[in-house]
Amino acid sequence: MEKLAVAVVGATGLAGQQLLAALADHPWFRIARVAASGRSAGKTLREALADPTGAFCGYAGGALAPELAALPVEEAASMPTSGLACVFSAVESDAARQLEPVYARDVPVVSTASAFRYEPDVPLLIPPVNSGHAALLDVQRRRRGWKGYVTPIPNCTTTGLAVVLAPLAEAFGLRSVVMTSMQACSGAGRSPGVAALDIVDNVIPFIPGEEEKVQREVGKILGRLEGEAIVPHLARVSATCTRVAVLEGHTETVFAGLGRAASLDEVRVALARFGQGGPASSLPSAPARWIEVHDDPYRPQPRLDREAGGGMTTTVGRLREDAVLENGIKLVLVSHNTKAGAARGAVLVAEVLRTRGLLG
Repeated sequence: MEKLAVAVVGATGLAGQQLLAALADHPWFRIARVAASGRSAGKTLREALADPTGAFCGYAGGALAPELAALPVEEAASMPTSGLACVFSAVESDAARQLEPVYARDVPVVSTASAFRYEPDVPLLIPPVNSGHAALLDVQRRRRGWKGYVTPIPNCTTTGLAVVLAPLAEAFGLRSVVMTSMQACSGAGRSPGVAALDIVDNVIPFIPGEEEKVQREVGKILGRLEGEAIVPHLARVSATCTRVAVLEGHTETVFAGLGRAASLDEVRVALARFGQGGPASSLPSAPARWIEVHDDPYRPQPRLDREAGGGMTTTVGRLREDAVLENGIKLVLVSHNTKAGAARGAVLVAEVLRTRGLLG
């Protein structure tokens, strides 16, 4: 299979660097262009990621391949899209709202930003959950007169939650969800991020806009595509989102009221079997298991479980009955926020779009 040329916009930021790492040596895609703000334009990528002393300050880990380090950083606002099969956008939401429609006039855009998540003709794709929603992209193209489209990934906190709720909703029905997150510092980005003196020996009990995003996105992801619109799932979702002193890996406690009574064994089987043999399982970025279920009461833990499946597996433990919600169960999950919930999740979306003839 010929590798498709792609660009990474916002390549010098945290999310952009994670995309560079996720696309390194990818069997289907090759990075042909990188772009960022005017501050970095004109430098090589290696120079743009260096501090004033010349020391390399990349966050994503590992050394940049020489051919990638030598790529010139283009200005995002004027980057040409000719010859590209896809643009991966990792810019802030305000910039995304301006830049992504410009790119989408000619090529598909897979975005980590929230700018277009809630538009009615924009799907929020998690391939093992709702890849069929990709059909909405043809509607978006027609309505907006674009050759391409914009398809953002969900909020990183939503991703692990939706992956776990999907098999529950499918097997038993889903009426209500109460979730509390303990989110890693990396989810806040590097600048301004979370100040060390704020997070050390502390829990920050509020993340602006996060709870609203989770509550809104779950319904859209678990909803059904009818005609030219997604009908949201009717489960009520209540979220409390906090920041904790963990580098990577979001932990979430989840209480779910099911549509019918189910034994813990039934729930365990539904979770463990989720997505096995499905079309998303054969994608290059897919893990062996989408959900790993632990019986050990001390699991999951972010330090032990965030890298499961290369950071693409959601790990579940502490599965118990709940006596408050009707047909209630409760569990704890860990999901890798900068891999499954960001860069590698975006690459997975591009992979499923290619298999559906929507890319390249």
